[in-house]
Amino acid sequence: MVDVSTKTASRREATAEARVRLPATVARALAATGHRTRKGPVFDTAIIAAVQAVKRTHELIPFCHPLPIEHCDVDIDSTRGRVTIRCTVQTTHKTGVEMEALTGATVAALTIYDMCKALSHDIVIESVQLLTKSGGRREVRRQPRPAR
Repeated sequence: MVDVSTKTASRREATAEARVRLPATVARALAATGHRTRKGPVFDTAIIAAVQAVKRTHELIPFCHPLPIEHCDVDIDSTRGRVTIRCTVQTTHKTGVEMEALTGATVAALTIYDMCKALSHDIVIESVQLLTKSGGRREVRRQPRPAR
């Protein structure tokens, strides 16, 4: 692990985005059922999975520091088979939370895939990217990529 003992604790925040493309048949089926499959509520389950992943990032990614997560917000937007997941994580610590935000967004996307795969295996996780990072040595401000 990187030595952070000489760093000063500060307010850290990061937002990551993942995008999922659903086949038209899956998008129609979800719209018709209130975003539910036989496994249950797809987006609600994805949000829970994202928060769990954020809290366990240090167990999944080697060399990540365990961090006291102070806030995690997961937003899922679905329009015409395009699902956008945004995961924002906050802490006050000596190291940032970009890996936690990226992990949360990614696991939410994987959860959507898992819950919808009985309908189709043509689901595509298109992208995962860090949008913002603040509170550390370097700030990141990136515009989301346009949807394809």
